[in-house]
Amino acid sequence: MNIKNAIQSKCLLSFNYDGFQRVVEPHTYGIDSKGHTALRAYQVRGGSESGEYIGWKLFHVDQMQQVAIVSQHFSGPRPKYKRDDSAFRAIHAQL
Repeated sequence: MNIKNAIQSKCLLSFNYDGFQRVVEPHTYGIDSKGHTALRAYQVRGGSESGEYIGWKLFHVDQMQQVAIVSQHFSGPRPKYKRDDSAFRAIHAQL
């Protein structure tokens, strides 16, 4: 599984996080301001501890389990996407 490939090919990602299955559109992958490898993504399906099942989220990659690229594609950046996201100190891949 390669998050960079999912971003470059605009493929959905599926994974388990905080006990919830999630499906997201990956937008930015890199190192966040606290030094964690992280993914900024728009969640389109699944659960959430916060109760917000759809929307922008930041995931720590080391807490993502059973990560898989879904064969379904998305069209491109979501509204309110911020390229060169300031939450990241290093970006490995972005839309």
